[in-house]
Amino acid sequence: MAKLIEYKDMNPRAKAVVDGIARARGADPADINNVWKALARHPDIMEGFAAELKAAMAPGKLDGLTKELVYLAVSMANQCEYCITSHGYMARKKGMDEEMFGEFIAVVLAAQKGNKIATAYRVPVDAAFEEK
Repeated sequence: MAKLIEYKDMNPRAKAVVDGIARARGADPADINNVWKALARHPDIMEGFAAELKAAMAPGKLDGLTKELVYLAVSMANQCEYCITSHGYMARKKGMDEEMFGEFIAVVLAAQKGNKIATAYRVPVDAAFEEK
């Protein structure tokens, strides 16, 4: 089990990361998610991950819910219970309802099965799918 560092005990670099996240969320830094409390042990990794995540989840052509669903699908494929739970929560906050979740699960399961079939049969990629 990871050693979690509470906000009050974090070094200044880790606190700066948490402060930025808390400001963006309109939350109390002391209530930061456990993943950040674990990462606080290694500020270099924490800063890098925070910057990467901020950039990936920033507004763009994909809306916030779509980004959460992509993160959730990858988390399911990687079997990360923490990320499945936290990004499932965020997807629900951004509008995913029960019907949408059912469709989402159907797509994830179909993709997993399709991936396994293509891998098992060693199917060559169609020329029409190649970038030109």
